[in-house]
Amino acid sequence: MPTLHLLCGKIASGKSTLSKFLAAEHAAILLSEDHWLAKLYPGEIQSIADYLGCAQRIRGVLGPLVINLLQSGVNVVLDFPANTLANREWLLGLAQAAQVPHCLHYLELDDATCRERLHARNAGGEHDFAATDAEFDLITRHFSAPGAEEGLLIEVHRF
Repeated sequence: MPTLHLLCGKIASGKSTLSKFLAAEHAAILLSEDHWLAKLYPGEIQSIADYLGCAQRIRGVLGPLVINLLQSGVNVVLDFPANTLANREWLLGLAQAAQVPHCLHYLELDDATCRERLHARNAGGEHDFAATDAEFDLITRHFSAPGAEEGLLIEVHRF
């Protein structure tokens, strides 16, 4: 049975790296929010509000696609941030609509480690987006760790 793999973790916790591993391990289609945002809206995302508007449009298109892929027997890894309760509810709803199992991969790392990785990632210039320390702080304030009471199958990663 196909499975929907979801990712939760702070900026630079390793979600994109883990998503590539999961896609290879499970012969899954990998859909990355950062990739879609960078390709569809180059230079247009200058604020959190810009991000939210663009991300919502992408979800409107990819949501039905993800459900169709899962219903067709294809494993899917969604490299979309499941970092808030509302985001996790939407993502879990995709698995429920397709009537397939899911797994939320939670990368549990402290802020200092993520910030260090962010600086290294920004210096490398290979990621679609380079967040500043101020953006890291702002976005991290909205992060909420997942809980079993949300109805999620959670696999914790600490690396």
